[in-house]
Amino acid sequence: MPLIRTVTATRYVTPLREGGSLPAIVEADDDGLYVLKFRGAGQGPKALIAELVAGEIGRALGLPVPEIVFVELDPVLGHAEPDPEVQDLIAASAGLNLALDYLPGSLAFDPLAGATLDPRLASSVVWFDAYVTNVDRTPRNPNLLLWHKRLWLIDHGAALYVHHTWTDYLARSRTPFARIKEHVLLPFAAALPEADDALGARLTPDLLRAIVQLIPEAWLGDEPGFADRAGQREAYVAYLTARLEAPRRFVEEAVNARAQPV
Repeated sequence: MPLIRTVTATRYVTPLREGGSLPAIVEADDDGLYVLKFRGAGQGPKALIAELVAGEIGRALGLPVPEIVFVELDPVLGHAEPDPEVQDLIAASAGLNLALDYLPGSLAFDPLAGATLDPRLASSVVWFDAYVTNVDRTPRNPNLLLWHKRLWLIDHGAALYVHHTWTDYLARSRTPFARIKEHVLLPFAAALPEADDALGARLTPDLLRAIVQLIPEAWLGDEPGFADRAGQREAYVAYLTARLEAPRRFVEEAVNARAQPV
């Protein structure tokens, strides 16, 4: 079952201004460097929930997602920062945040290099992103890195957009994912049926429940339509479980999108 380590940020190193939520590289008390996603950023805690749940699903599938950790953040770290925006962001994010292991020297993925990828890996990434409804894996914004000649998947905060409006979430679990046609790796995903057979079987209800249980209580907040936060957790599990029921329309959508002429 998944286990997330908790570290404490000891030094704010530098902001990553290419990210809309102003993530940052921080050093932690285990001497590691991490890309910190702030709970107090404009996207709010739901972006961290999506990052956590989608990222851990990807890791459970054996996909190359950097280690995810919880990060305790003391607002005192912002006192030495000259940028008021950074100061405010750190102050608003005091407490528990989320981070990914920093991959020093990694390079942004060039979509033109997709033809060199193993079709099984490309298909697995497409399957995963269609399952978790990740809208951020396009040629404009691949959210893929190359590190030590290996592909790595980052930034899943825009996935699971069902949790922004829970209305009819079980019915919506059965819908395809039309945005898959924009996926940067779709042209190279020549083994989608094989990926479907291999990956779908790995995501058991018990595993999905264990991943959802990782969500910190404070990140859930109050949500209309749910009596309590336990109900919110059950909604995540029910949605993710129902999405795997056959026939998987998100797989059919990906196969059909790939068959369309360019």
